[in-house]
Amino acid sequence: MNPQAAFPPVSVAPMMERTDRHFRYLARIISPHTLLYTEMLTPRAIIHGDRDHLLGFHESEHPISLQLGGDNPEEMAQAIKLAAPYGYDELNLNIGCPSERVQTGNFGACLMATPIHVARLVDAMRGATTKEVTVKHRIGINGRDSYDELCEFVETVAAAGCRRFSVHARIAILGGLSPKENRSIPPLSYETVYRLKRDYPHLDIEINGGIREVGDVLHHLQHVDAVMIGRAAYDHPYLLAEVEQAVFGNPHAPTRREVVERMLEYIDIWKQTPVSSHTLVRHMLGLFAFKPGTRRWKQHVSELLPRAEDPSDAVRAALATVPAAVLDERLPIPELATAEGE
Repeated sequence: MNPQAAFPPVSVAPMMERTDRHFRYLARIISPHTLLYTEMLTPRAIIHGDRDHLLGFHESEHPISLQLGGDNPEEMAQAIKLAAPYGYDELNLNIGCPSERVQTGNFGACLMATPIHVARLVDAMRGATTKEVTVKHRIGINGRDSYDELCEFVETVAAAGCRRFSVHARIAILGGLSPKENRSIPPLSYETVYRLKRDYPHLDIEINGGIREVGDVLHHLQHVDAVMIGRAAYDHPYLLAEVEQAVFGNPHAPTRREVVERMLEYIDIWKQTPVSSHTLVRHMLGLFAFKPGTRRWKQHVSELLPRAEDPSDAVRAALATVPAAVLDERLPIPELATAEGE
């Protein structure tokens, strides 16, 4: 919607235990332009933990955003300074996670109740970097779920210098619902996010929640600046090839066979490290989603991988069970499809 926006109009949401560097490498093979996010990291993990393990990523993963979750401005600033040498393209503050563990640490979605404190966090983050600082949040939380309160949150945080808001179009119910239930039980309200964009045209508004098909992406882009895809991009990573073509105008998506071959090269680099075979391969399980052979692919990978001395051998054996027509299928180029139809 905003042709001047400096960030990609599509991103893959930060997801715990999913969007690690190995999944992001797979996603980048399929889509060179989609914005990628890390899993949420706490400042204390960065300050006291193994930073190379937590923050390292492959150069091909750009553009990439580092998502942080915390409530201490000083720790947030320190973590950003420590992360600076790794070269992330932006920093994102998580104000959307509803888990009880996160609430116990007084961060995530519960901070929507204290917009002024979120503004302090954003101010501290911006003071520690020259990169853009963005915020991911819900449209509200139980007890604070009116549109006026959402506007108060956005206005307060924007006054601290945040210009991009990634908005999950559901409230978060804190207490009583699991994170999984919070992704489905509170009803979606896309119109609330559309309204936010209409009322704050100078801000970049990205929509998130329940987006599963490229048609959904194209529809939302008529109303907001960007679309964030969550579980659908993980469960069906080849969806990103459709996004690459339909949104970014790139007709040269790799086939699924080409994706696997490039991942095999990647696995060969990592298999001599302590990283487990499962960690390297698990993100590929959904590559053939909705296609003939996907069940056999998943079964063979799951059965062969634990017994294989070389994870690449297990992947190649599983690949042999997938029909060649699926492996080598290419997305139709829209212009060609129109010409043939005529």
